[in-house]
Amino acid sequence: MAERLKMSVATRLSRYLQVVRRTVKNGAASISSYEIASYTGVNATQVRRDLSSFGKFGTRGSGYETGLLYERLRAILGADERKSVVIVGAGRVGEALLSSQLADSQAIEVVGIFDNDTSKIGKRIGPLSVSSVRDLKQEVKRHSARGGVIAVPTQAAQDVADELVEAGVRALFNYSEALLDVPGNVSVRTLSPAAELLSMLSRSA
Repeated sequence: MAERLKMSVATRLSRYLQVVRRTVKNGAASISSYEIASYTGVNATQVRRDLSSFGKFGTRGSGYETGLLYERLRAILGADERKSVVIVGAGRVGEALLSSQLADSQAIEVVGIFDNDTSKIGKRIGPLSVSSVRDLKQEVKRHSARGGVIAVPTQAAQDVADELVEAGVRALFNYSEALLDVPGNVSVRTLSPAAELLSMLSRSA
């Protein structure tokens, strides 16, 4: 089912899952669409519309049952099947992602982090050692990695994207400012903190 989801819907559902997971860990039995909206920046009406498309998770006026919603969102997104991803770029962004954000996900397994800086190759970051970008294609294919995180300078981003696509990666998460040119069967999401903040400020104006 996850493969048939539109990118926009899958992105929102992933945000909902993150919020609900934290709510479950905090011991709350229910959560409202307004609470999900406040943490994700998605309008509460859109939250209800998205969730109602996949079934009934709660009672009107009482919120959503967190345990049920958590399990259903995981199933919808295919989170029960761990997905392998690689990170290209062992700078501050790549290191932060490996050390915290991606490592905190139960559905994503980072199988490699790569760089072309010889001073970084061999450096230990969390559970992995930085490998040379020369090994990128081989490792992507060996682990059947489905996603690639591009955390390199803008001028190098397109070359990295080309290598990842050639190796078989079909989902790219771009942390550079580059506008990537990729085949139609490859999904790209450019993650810019400045753009996200501007979007939030515009909605709150």
